[in-house]
Amino acid sequence: MSSTGTTPLRILLANPRGFCAGVDRAIKIVELAIKKFGAPVYVRHEIVHNRYVVEGLEAQGAVFVDELDEVPDDVPVVFSAHGVPKAVPAEAEKRKMIYVDATCPLVSKVHREVERHQAHGRHILMIGHAGHPEVIGTMGQVPPGSMTLIETVEDAENVMPQNPDELSFVTQTTLSVDDTIEIVAVLERRFPGLTKPKKEDICYATTNRQVAVKEVAKQADRVIVIGSRNSSNSRRLVEVSEKAGCPARLVLRAADLDWDWLAGATAVGISAGASAPEILVEEVIDALKERFDAKVELVTTAEEDVIFKVPPMLKDVA
Repeated sequence: MSSTGTTPLRILLANPRGFCAGVDRAIKIVELAIKKFGAPVYVRHEIVHNRYVVEGLEAQGAVFVDELDEVPDDVPVVFSAHGVPKAVPAEAEKRKMIYVDATCPLVSKVHREVERHQAHGRHILMIGHAGHPEVIGTMGQVPPGSMTLIETVEDAENVMPQNPDELSFVTQTTLSVDDTIEIVAVLERRFPGLTKPKKEDICYATTNRQVAVKEVAKQADRVIVIGSRNSSNSRRLVEVSEKAGCPARLVLRAADLDWDWLAGATAVGISAGASAPEILVEEVIDALKERFDAKVELVTTAEEDVIFKVPPMLKDVA
């Protein structure tokens, strides 16, 4: 769409933005499961944190539920990209259910780390947000009491593990890189023998999107992040922009734009969380072009070419 407004506006479009490989794979898994088994296919928890995506899958025959006991015995169920506690597939097997695990491979990597630490007798500190499905899933990989959640620098200063010499940490994959560095620094100061992840747990896509937003924030008067309120990585992008000194807002789609807030801006940055589809980015750009004489400039900080394979069970319909 061409611009129809007269006030000039630079749109600084962050790249990378939007869907990551794990989200792409999770959505594909639900679509392929519907293709293979027919509707309805049940999904435990939102497959990814985005209402637009969830509603699109519901239209194809997906039914989203909170817990496994809401799923009838004779229908397939998909577990969300955020991962699930071990008790969930165990219950599915007990009920002889057909289930497909759409856990992001980078979250599964953290699950394996947690199992290894526990097998070596280490208590595990998990840096993350209470109540987030990924944290619940990761902490549910090992027996209760094996892990302690650390949400803030204050938590890191105050945690008192029983055996400080046998200690390790993992992190949620969608955290703020900068905030996590601060928390880890406190833990390493307090517990010099702390076992660290071999490779950082915060996923490549989270890191890349945060770097791109920082770059955009340097040049913009406002930053719009497209994503859901319950999307951890989307909310972190808003925080990253604010920390870089540029006011930012999280919107689900163009209808949520606050035009008063945008008044007076000459350069607006746009990014999208890892579970936000590109169609919603285009919708926001089109809305800006209707009000302003807007030109889009791409701000690229990394190129992504990661692709995750779908589970073997769905290969025949992929």
